[in-house]
Amino acid sequence: MRFYEHGGDIYSGAPVTLDFSVNTHPLGMVPEAAALLARSTEDFALYPDARCRRLTRALSLHWGVDESQILCGGGAADLIFRVCAALRPRVVLTLSPTFSEYGRPARLFGGEVREHRLLEKNGFLPTEMLLCDITEDVDVLFFCHPNNPTGQLCPPALMEKLLERCRETGTVPVIDECFLPFTEGASVLPQLERFPQLLILRAFTKLYAMAGLRLGVLLGQPALLSRIAPFGPEWAVSVPAQLAGEASLLAEPQWTQNTRRYVAQERARMSGLLQEAGLTVYPGAANFLLCRGDPALAQKLEARGILVRRCGSFAGLDDSFIRIGLKTEAKDDALVCAIREVLHG
Repeated sequence: MRFYEHGGDIYSGAPVTLDFSVNTHPLGMVPEAAALLARSTEDFALYPDARCRRLTRALSLHWGVDESQILCGGGAADLIFRVCAALRPRVVLTLSPTFSEYGRPARLFGGEVREHRLLEKNGFLPTEMLLCDITEDVDVLFFCHPNNPTGQLCPPALMEKLLERCRETGTVPVIDECFLPFTEGASVLPQLERFPQLLILRAFTKLYAMAGLRLGVLLGQPALLSRIAPFGPEWAVSVPAQLAGEASLLAEPQWTQNTRRYVAQERARMSGLLQEAGLTVYPGAANFLLCRGDPALAQKLEARGILVRRCGSFAGLDDSFIRIGLKTEAKDDALVCAIREVLHG
């Protein structure tokens, strides 16, 4: 059985009372979306619309792109697998550390995975050294923006150079923006027309707290999406996911605006508290924090029913690193209290 190397494993081991190992919305689902699901259980007996037509129209209006530039899937991971299945890249380039689900499907479909190492001395910030690794034999670049688990945004000038370099080398850039709505960072969505090979990943998993419903979106040019779409199952997006997705979009733009304000305030507050508790906290812009401390901290917290993301499974990191997803102030305070007790008695 394959080792599970992600957060959210509340199904094995001792009971979990607080889970900071995942990076979904700190305040939960859009209330109107949750209420709609509660009223719509009879619809769950129906087959879903395999083309996600209502949801696609809503997304088209929300992002200002053509419906033909949108492909919905069962979460971002489903769409990453489809990209690798359709394009069969011989060489894939990723960051290190980064989300492991880029490399796994690439290897499963026969590709070689190369890693561009992000340096701790630079705060894990990507630099122009990345451009040197985008060579003509690199078929696909997976670039997490902001990166997971570091939370760092790519400087806009470097992002422009990255896309230009991919055009020069014939590389397909897959820019994963699943965490971008939590930040003030700029999307590459306006670049879709300039760069025909560009693919953009978004997910309702994080911003709308729909990890259990599985809804992801891939944006790109129609010709490229038409190659990728057939490599998923016919009914990849469930009825509940489509309903909740539509309802969540009705809460915009206020939902994202309020989310950014809360995350910025809580990230700053928690950064200070965690540093006071004895952890090294790395700068980031997302709804989670990368920290470093006692390698046994995660295990000791788990014994108290508290999960944080152990980062030893990320390339370039070890067990002294943990990732903490922001929650409500009360839950975050409970975590800080537990860390103080574990580290200082």
